Amino acid sequence: MAGHTIEIRDDEFDRIYRYLKSRYGIDMNNKKEIVTGRMDNYLRAGNWSSYTAFMDAMEKDHSGALEKKLVNLLTTNHTFFMRESEHFDYLKQTVLPWIKDKEARTRDVRIWCGASSTGEEPYALAMILADFFGLEYSRWDTHILATDISEDVLRQAIAGIYSSEQVEVLPESWRRRFFKAMPGGENYRVTDNLKKEVIYRKFNLMDKFPFRRKMHVIFLRNVMIYFDDPTKEELIRKVYDTLEPGGYLFIGRTETLDRGTVPFQLVKPSVYRK
Repeated sequence: MAGHTIEIRDDEFDRIYRYLKSRYGIDMNNKKEIVTGRMDNYLRAGNWSSYTAFMDAMEKDHSGALEKKLVNLLTTNHTFFMRESEHFDYLKQTVLPWIKDKEARTRDVRIWCGASSTGEEPYALAMILADFFGLEYSRWDTHILATDISEDVLRQAIAGIYSSEQVEVLPESWRRRFFKAMPGGENYRVTDNLKKEVIYRKFNLMDKFPFRRKMHVIFLRNVMIYFDDPTKEELIRKVYDTLEPGGYLFIGRTETLDRGTVPFQLVKPSVYRK
């Protein structure tokens, strides 16, 4: 079994595609190569005879472990510190001053990272907040909510361990303040103080949004590439309703919104305002 590729039949691919689409909104149509490329090694290592055998077992598995495995295999989690850095510049120069002025009485900052992956984005946001508020930092509630559908990447994010190559893109002052070198010097761990600023949760964007209070800022970058247009429209409507009036939405540089369906104002490419 370990030596040969397990072929996927059209009906097997269709079954996986429909399952992901109905449960998670993930659209893998026309992505058969990605599905087989990511699942083949796993199926062979687990001695599954076919994709059908795996899907049959998954649908009977009441623990949910096999479903988690499927989702973890088929959702890309490629990210790095300060990715699309102009978003962070705009946050610091324009958005945070607006929040500071608006919430001068409550001292409450509400930021949601909706596809947090392995933690680089929310930790970068936490470092920016610490920098921006400076001596006033401890007097503000700056906790960031970071969610993802994949438990694998959430575990990595919570561990907060990154290679020296990953952290070298950060300012030296941040590396000194927010990271501790681990024995051997090849990896760095996020400090406990910074970790406390990020609340990680598993969350499916297709579910009803549970937030009691509206957000000032939502980062939802490079996740809508998995969704077809109707799914995307429904998600963006929920996002719009979750933002404070005047709140900001950041999406990936390669993504666009159909502003005919939701009344967002385009501030600059990939940055929108309610």
